Amino acid sequence: MKKAKKSFGKKAAIPALSAVLLTSLIGCSNDADQTSGKASDGKSSKPNITIMTTGFSTTPLTDSSPALQALEKYTGVDITVNYVMNSVYNDKLNVTLASGNLPKIIMIPDKLPSFVSAVRNDAFWDLTPYLKDYPNLSQANEITLQNSAIDGKIYGIYRARPLGRNGVYFRKDWLENLGLEEPKTIDDFYNVLKAFTYNDPDGNGKDDTYGMVISKFTGPFDVMQTWFGAPNKWGITKDGKLEPDFMTTEYMDALKFFKKLYDEKLINQDFAVMDSGKWDVPFQNGQGGLIVNVLDQAHRNAAAMEKIDPKLKDAVDVLGAVEGPEGLHNLPTAGYSGLLAIPKSSVKTEKELKQVLSFLDKLNNEPAQTFAYAGVEGRHYKIEDGKFTALVTSTDPLYSEIQDLNQFIPGIPDENFKHAEYTPLQVKEKEIIKENEKIVVANPAASLLSEVYAQKGQQLDNIINDARIKYIVGQIDEQGFKDAIKLWKSSGGDDYTDEINKLYKESNKNKK
Repeated sequence: MKKAKKSFGKKAAIPALSAVLLTSLIGCSNDADQTSGKASDGKSSKPNITIMTTGFSTTPLTDSSPALQALEKYTGVDITVNYVMNSVYNDKLNVTLASGNLPKIIMIPDKLPSFVSAVRNDAFWDLTPYLKDYPNLSQANEITLQNSAIDGKIYGIYRARPLGRNGVYFRKDWLENLGLEEPKTIDDFYNVLKAFTYNDPDGNGKDDTYGMVISKFTGPFDVMQTWFGAPNKWGITKDGKLEPDFMTTEYMDALKFFKKLYDEKLINQDFAVMDSGKWDVPFQNGQGGLIVNVLDQAHRNAAAMEKIDPKLKDAVDVLGAVEGPEGLHNLPTAGYSGLLAIPKSSVKTEKELKQVLSFLDKLNNEPAQTFAYAGVEGRHYKIEDGKFTALVTSTDPLYSEIQDLNQFIPGIPDENFKHAEYTPLQVKEKEIIKENEKIVVANPAASLLSEVYAQKGQQLDNIINDARIKYIVGQIDEQGFKDAIKLWKSSGGDDYTDEINKLYKESNKNKK
């Protein structure tokens, strides 16, 4: 009989965080038994893969799950998962790393200092030379790999998320009412915003609309400045050095454009204080006509609008980016949510490492992803006439047999669960997200970890972010923005730049 999966969830009788960590330590003490490759009765001939990852359900997955059993049969592996509630995951992770008693696969949410320290102390396998040997893992996206790397090397298989997720959703019905085409260039984009503001796009005879909604989350500015050719965080100068994006001409051109939109009231005048949690409200209620955001938010807005007014069906459309002086560019997301890292303390030999990598590679095939995301046909879903229909929802007891099973699925090179039914808008979102991967701008310093930034990053970021907002709303002029750059440089920015360039040079040397 195989060991039960353990879940470190909510402990009703333990209110204090320290007690939660103590409970986590107790749970860790059993991990060594789980790496034996045998079940508790000693009869299993399958290799055993132990995993620690995030859980979001208070009813954790168990051995009796038919979906888990199907996944084990498909991969030929006994899978033991320690699900840790997401709310305490980082604390449990730090305790586990300190204990040295690790599972064979451990999910790392981000480049946490404790993980970086462990990597630099040679506690995790460098996977860089191995990925090429596996049919799925070898197709990992280069930009996402760079974003997830530490010191230029790969220490975990990333859990893929859409890299080209950023884009534009807009009121298609307004565009049609005004006889306008979908914008293709920055000039077209500006003209659409102006028409949405001043040409009565909803036809109600009132001056009650504006072009674009922006909140105090200024991500849209980061996206749009790439349209002008601005780099992603760091640009490369003609002599091969890195310089901050805000020191480039392209960044300043974009900043002047944003100020123009504000001055002409083509964006909401309260954007600097607008709650980002209410960002979509003006779009849904017919005040603002366009938002630059993650594309998959479009169909959620469309559904909300149709619920308010059924006549608004098919009122929303999407596009990826508009063309600027240097062509089509877009800002990527990180492209991943956590890394599946392999500790050397539990995977001791290269032979064992290759077994674990083969398992992770196989998880990307369509059957494995279907088990993890949809469950077992006939129990959790059915297919009739080629159409997929879910038989359980998140409120059904049987859903516990599926929930969180996808938390260790990498999804490389792509989503292979093909059964889900999508609306036409969702299909277009996905198509554009995929196309965006061709035009996203990589951050050349994404894998470089700066000690200066670790100490002063928040202060440095605030200097530039505050100056950008003040410039847009007219509180400072161009000279004022240049003064902010001087302050940034003297507050640690010069040291940060020097360190990043040193790390960048070393990283490039190691690649040769």
